[in-house]
Amino acid sequence: MSRRLYKIEDGRKIFGVCGGFAEYFNVDVVLVRILWAVFSLAYGMGILIYLICAFVLPNKSDITEP
Repeated sequence: MSRRLYKIEDGRKIFGVCGGFAEYFNVDVVLVRILWAVFSLAYGMGILIYLICAFVLPNKSDITEP
């Protein structure tokens, strides 16, 4: 089974990007959200990257497994 990066629908706060990253890397979603917030506040690019991911990544329900 190949790993795919996607957005989640269940338990999402805004677009579900952090939840998708948490499932991909098998870590707690709170840790991903904290790291993303720190990255956004420290460098400012986190917000832009989040928005790009929100529009580029597919939803988990849209991915069909073969």
